Amino acid sequence: MATEADGIPPGAGSVVVIVATDAPLLPGQCKALARRVPLGLARTGTAGSHFSGDLFLAFSTANESALTSTFPAKDAPAPYETLRFVPWGRIDPFCTAVVEAVEEAVLNALTTATTTTGRAGHRVPALPLDLVRGLPSSRRRQP
Repeated sequence: MATEADGIPPGAGSVVVIVATDAPLLPGQCKALARRVPLGLARTGTAGSHFSGDLFLAFSTANESALTSTFPAKDAPAPYETLRFVPWGRIDPFCTAVVEAVEEAVLNALTTATTTTGRAGHRVPALPLDLVRGLPSSRRRQP
């Protein structure tokens, strides 16, 4: 584990989360989803730190042809494209889904990780799954 003696504060590190959806979202709506990522991290007990280099991105794969930048043909029927998007008033379920997906991803990563030895022989042991399963149900999220 990193220590102050190494010049690296304990808990320092980076988290990169990419949120991808096929829901037709506007760029501002994708930004709103990216801002929900820390809520999912917090549900796992992660608080972040000053030295944490976190990066959260969100994008939509919908409306792919609506943003073309080609010149129109001479006989193009109309100079406008149609863009479909989720109304802002209907975005809350997507925000909830991001929080839950991030939480689930962190828990899956923690419970499937193996013991790792890194730079300078720093060893991080895998979580003892029997102890994790034995956590009181009040400490686990209920469906």
